[in-house]
Parts: sequence; structure tokens; C-alpha cells
Amino acid sequence: MRKGFTRKPQADEPATPVKNYITRSGLERLKDEHRFLLTRERPAVTEVVAWAAGNGDRSDNADYRYGKRRLRQIDGRIRFLTKRIEAAEVVDPEAPRTGQAATRAFFGATVRYANAAGVSRVVSIVGTDEIDLSRNHISWVSPLGRALLKSAAGDSVVLHLPGGTEKLTVLEVRYERIAVEPFREPAGSEASAKGLPRRH
Repeated sequence: MRKGFTRKPQADEPATPVKNYITRSGLERLKDEHRFLLTRERPAVTEVVAWAAGNGDRSDNADYRYGKRRLRQIDGRIRFLTKRIEAAEVVDPEAPRTGQAATRAFFGATVRYANAAGVSRVVSIVGTDEIDLSRNHISWVSPLGRALLKSAAGDSVVLHLPGGTEKLTVLEVRYERIAVEPFREPAGSEASAKGLPRRH
């Protein structure tokens, strides 16, 4: 294949197709955002662009230029969400587990660990689209997530960080419901500004 026909991945897409492990509520949040962008935000911005285009000279029309840029951003986000939803592989943290799957940390586990100073912390291992540090939700591909994967209570693991390594002791591994913050319509959205009714 000639070089002219190859393309680099866009900034909003992974370099190689990978499975998108995600919880059911995390997938619902992605679908809700996708639906909002397609059915409410994009039509509202398109209406603004059409109105601005009717105001004459487009080269000096800030509403038109901003609207076109916003449409490109929305379309990029829609493409990104579509790919993430298509690649989604739902893992239920509450599903019954047997053997090592019940006692070792895998995707969906909630892990309590302590550092060398004895300070303990609890984290839940979730998908890359569900990271929420305020809720202690970490990605399974983050340095901490990778260090904790496959560990069980009583294990010592090594966390590799840019500044060095840190030894952690796993105190508890459990599987329970992980509450993911639902998608909320942004306050500054064009759909909100126009007072469009919410569609479900």
C-alpha cells in the first residue's frame, strides 16, 4: 500500500482497535451523551449556523465561524462515542464469580490497599470512559490499575510511577455495584439555550 493511502489515527480514536471494557451504567452514560449530541445539540447548532449563514458575509461572521467549528467538535465527539459504544464489552461487577475470579482483582473489582506508611485507600477498577477520581474510580489500564490486577488480599504489589516505585499491600478485594455518575446535559449547551424539550 502506498504511503499516500494510509492515515494516522485521529486524536480522538485509539491507535489500534481494543476492547472497551465498561460497566453497564458507564455504557448507558456514553449512550445518553451520544443521543443528546445527535438529537438535541447538533440540530440546535445547525439551526444557529443556518441563521448565521443568512446574515451575509460569512468571512466576517463570528456566529457562523463559531457554529461551524462547534459542529466539527460535535461530529468528532459523535464519531468517538460511536466507536467506543461499538467496542464496548460490558462487565458486571455484581455478577457471581467463582474460584480466583471471586478473590483476585480484575475489571470491576473494588480494592482496599495500604501503602508503605500504612495509609489505606479504596479504589474501584473501571473502564477508561468511567474514570472519576472524586469517586476513586480508576482505569484498569492506569499504573495503579495494572499494579492491582490479579492481586488478592495479602499480596504485595509494586506500583511503577515516573518518579520511582511504591510497594502496596492489598488488604481486601470485593465485587459490588459501582455507581457511575450519569450523563448530565451541559449547562452551556446550545440545546439548553434554545429551551428545546428534552427527548428520552
